[in-house]
Amino acid sequence: MAIAPNPPIPRITLVLAMSLDGKIADAQRGAARFSSAADLTHLEERVAAVDGVLFGGGTLRAYGTTLSVRSPDLLAQRRQRQQADQPMQIVWSPSGNLDPKFRYFQQPVPRGLVTTAAGAHCWTETGLFEHIWTVPEAKTQPWDWPWILAQLRMAGIHHLALLGGGRLTAELLSYHCVHEIFMTVCPLILGGATAPTPVDGAGFLVALAPRLQLLSHRVVEGEVFLHYRVLPQPLQGAGNSFTLENNQLFPTD
Repeated sequence: MAIAPNPPIPRITLVLAMSLDGKIADAQRGAARFSSAADLTHLEERVAAVDGVLFGGGTLRAYGTTLSVRSPDLLAQRRQRQQADQPMQIVWSPSGNLDPKFRYFQQPVPRGLVTTAAGAHCWTETGLFEHIWTVPEAKTQPWDWPWILAQLRMAGIHHLALLGGGRLTAELLSYHCVHEIFMTVCPLILGGATAPTPVDGAGFLVALAPRLQLLSHRVVEGEVFLHYRVLPQPLQGAGNSFTLENNQLFPTD
């Protein structure tokens, strides 16, 4: 019997900068502003390429803001592609506990919220979010990211940039929803057992760890810019072998 494909999800590009020892912030989990101007330009280029940007509530609380597209050249490229000037900036916050005084809410960007019914309650009448995706409780235990991402795709978001934090990245990787990774390695060491990493959560056993293919690398004044493709994850089931790619199951020989 053929396996019915899951609803399509956006193409997801993970974009992060980390210290040489694999930390995305220090032990106090504040805003990480240790990358260079070259990395900020690189990040803006990645943001300008997508329809939406996704990040966790903890990331928003740390920065209070998000990165908009400001380069005239990048704005012109978006208009040529018939995209809006700014991608939708989407925060995942199960609690909805966000400060409306964050500069994020004054920035000239479309905003979205992925949350629970309780988390959406105090935002629905404010008009501060153009789109609120209220996830049913049955799909939050655990969070059903393929289903959630399919809702974003149906809203016209075909390419999504994932900007962390570590818990959100771990969840999407565990569902094999990340397609490519841009990682900047910065020349400093932060240390700290409690400092967040690009992928937090319970972690992966070696046999199940996502595998990557290096597509490109370059060095700019001590920073290393890496671009990886996330390889399809082979799955085993009922005596057959399958490959999971783009959230679809395909039989293998």
